[in-house]
Amino acid sequence: MSPQSRAFDRKHTEDLARFVEASPTPYHAVATVAERLTAADFRQVAETDEWDAGAGGRFVLRGGAIVAWYVPDGAQPHTPFRIVGAHTDSPNLRVKPRPDLGSHGWRQVAVEIYGGPLLNSWLDRDLGLAGRLTLRDGTTRLVATDRPLLRVPQLAIHLDRGVNDNGLKLDKQHHLQPVWGLGEAEDGDLLAHLAGRAGLDPDDVVGWDLMTHDTQPPAFLGRDEELFACPRLDNLLSVHAGTAALTAAVARADLPYIPVLAAFDHEENGSESDTGAQGPLLGNVLGRSVHARGGGYEERQRALAGSVCVSSDSGHAVHPNYAERHDPTHHPRANGGPILKTNVNQRYATDGTGRGIFAAACDTAGVPFQHFVSNNAMPCGTTIGPITSARHGITTVDVGVPILSMHSAREMSGADDPHLLASALKAFLEG
Repeated sequence: MSPQSRAFDRKHTEDLARFVEASPTPYHAVATVAERLTAADFRQVAETDEWDAGAGGRFVLRGGAIVAWYVPDGAQPHTPFRIVGAHTDSPNLRVKPRPDLGSHGWRQVAVEIYGGPLLNSWLDRDLGLAGRLTLRDGTTRLVATDRPLLRVPQLAIHLDRGVNDNGLKLDKQHHLQPVWGLGEAEDGDLLAHLAGRAGLDPDDVVGWDLMTHDTQPPAFLGRDEELFACPRLDNLLSVHAGTAALTAAVARADLPYIPVLAAFDHEENGSESDTGAQGPLLGNVLGRSVHARGGGYEERQRALAGSVCVSSDSGHAVHPNYAERHDPTHHPRANGGPILKTNVNQRYATDGTGRGIFAAACDTAGVPFQHFVSNNAMPCGTTIGPITSARHGITTVDVGVPILSMHSAREMSGADDPHLLASALKAFLEG
């Protein structure tokens, strides 16, 4: 496929690049989504306020999670939901409560490993630092260095002659603490620097949630620029696609369902938090939406029984150097369209019913799709799909875009696939 024939797809992927660059942390990601929803006439509602029954778009923010929904004109209390689920977090290195560390004249930052990153991918990269600061009055402030600040230096081959033959072995406590300067470490240095970046007095900061991120910008690769390299594709690609699909779908006047975007935090470490898929956030929002339209328990159960969720998360493209690690009859390819993920042991929630619903959406959108199952000899990952299905009794199908280098500091997809996914999600939300 030539670059000219992909012009519209490239525009979408260029917007994905801007979205990712604006979203170095889950807290920044939901703020970016909120900005886009507000521009599309959605309005934020507080969980502590009473919700009204009027038509229109709304969203709830909690930490690194966001749930947005659109009530069309004429929606009944029992009108079912069409939900796109995704997650905002990615594996990385996160700052410990006492961050100022030093050794042998190097100033360092104490970090803890979040999720399951490919540790070697964080070596010798120019890293930024971002997250949120909590103030004495209970408010929070987003902060980002907006430039390279940290680096985890790899040991020179002269001091580890066997590394290329024996493999790189990293001690998670000792070998991954980044450097950020010279001199003796002093308590409060890092916090003072970040508070200054945010225009705050360090004495007003009582808590923080900070993490590293790769500062290299996204890029199109290949002779025809048909590949796309980017940090945090898992899973900001799906968050971006879901946002684009929701804001496009609400332009339709006769929506038969209530379209929903649910982007959760903490998927990479099990989803067990008040902002994770294991928590009550989605169920509370759906239930309160039914209640605001005059419904009770009966209407809520009717609405859920007719609802469907597409859980969108990145999947594995066939790797040209390790094809034997994949199932021999299932080789998803870049730019081949989104993948339907299946696992009979319920690591993915897809069944025949869900498969049919997503296939119909792809057919409506004119989008090809592919199938993914794991090699029987390999353990299968999982997503928020089975959690959503089990917690809420909603038919759920797991999908995603096939990528390489999953959980690396920098991942890669086909340049067309983000737009193909967004198009299929739009068709799904429109019913």
